[in-house]
Amino acid sequence: MTSSPDRRSTGMPTVTMIGGGQLARMTHQSAIALGQCLRVLAGGADDPAAQVSANVVLGSHDDLEALRAAAEGSVAVTFDHEGVPLAHLQALEAEGVQVRPPSKALHFAQDKLAMRTKLAALGLPVPDFADLSGNVAAAREVLTAFGETHDWQVVIKAVRGGYDGRGVWLTDSREEALAVFDAQAGGDTVLMVEQKVAMARELSAMIARSPYGQGAAWPVVETVQRHGQCAVVLAPAPGLSDDAAQRAQQMSLKLADELGVVGAMAMELFETVDGELIVNELAMRPHNSGHWTMDGAVTSQFEQHLRAVLDYPLGDTSARSDVVVMANILGADTAPEMSMDERLHHLFARMPEAKVHLYGKSERPERKIGHVNIVGQPGESVEDVRERAERAAQWMSTARWTDGWDPHGE
Repeated sequence: MTSSPDRRSTGMPTVTMIGGGQLARMTHQSAIALGQCLRVLAGGADDPAAQVSANVVLGSHDDLEALRAAAEGSVAVTFDHEGVPLAHLQALEAEGVQVRPPSKALHFAQDKLAMRTKLAALGLPVPDFADLSGNVAAAREVLTAFGETHDWQVVIKAVRGGYDGRGVWLTDSREEALAVFDAQAGGDTVLMVEQKVAMARELSAMIARSPYGQGAAWPVVETVQRHGQCAVVLAPAPGLSDDAAQRAQQMSLKLADELGVVGAMAMELFETVDGELIVNELAMRPHNSGHWTMDGAVTSQFEQHLRAVLDYPLGDTSARSDVVVMANILGADTAPEMSMDERLHHLFARMPEAKVHLYGKSERPERKIGHVNIVGQPGESVEDVRERAERAAQWMSTARWTDGWDPHGE
């Protein structure tokens, strides 16, 4: 484990972020503008945030001593993922470290069953669910009864650790559901089951909350999922009524207040075919559904997260345009021979309005290696802006234009 010290005293506070991924990297960009150097606990020197921060502690988030070293001298510790053991965070809190969000709140982002139970107790709309932990034979009976109640339109989930489609099994029949259960039960994976929601689309209501209790909400967005992970974000969500948008924002703000969340939080929602809103997941950190704010909102989610963690007054969350679209750059099945540098050159030549954010990650299939934001101009439709954003992201992924354009042609 190694640490690089602060280069000079600026009189500005140090915030530590646990995790050296792209969220920490982009939070560091906002920290620079605030006169700070974000300290990161990274697993390796080539992690996205470790590549750019001058204040890096190398170590594992599972190692309490590494966490202590990263927290030393910081005004607060925050996260770019929810994987830190809760007992370690409680130990830090007992030692006087400001953990934001606190362990009592982060628990509900780590444990889907606890989250569902808490949300239901607070009267927030959630899918019907059942606990499949404990004795395997008894849990199988619970699953069978639950499946029959819901015509076997069920989703089996890992209670902890699932992300980007991992740890989630969509099933359509008794045989399928029981096969998943039999393959997963009895090991280290704790399971739960939920009713499959007849949804029209997925939404995200991102907010931020400070220790003082101030809250701020960005426009509710639509998220487009592919292969279990977010591919495109449309901001604000097209065709969402003002009433539904306000309801989603208020649900998210109310929950953050009830749980004592500090920092950014994403409440992922299903909009049903009947127009109802149902809570799906929570993330208590900057989130993929908020990347559009880097170019499309007055205050980005990353700056806002730091403001909240530092208990600064929160920034304006207004969108800068009627249409903003983010498209993830995902690793292609086979990495193109053309370098990322050359791909970027051609993209800027053809689409100078594209705002590209690359994470410093190697390319592999379906890996999030960056994203593109397109901020729409007055009068542009969602469809036009989305097409450009997806075209740009696809080019950066594959070095092929979806419309067949040849960058080396006449």
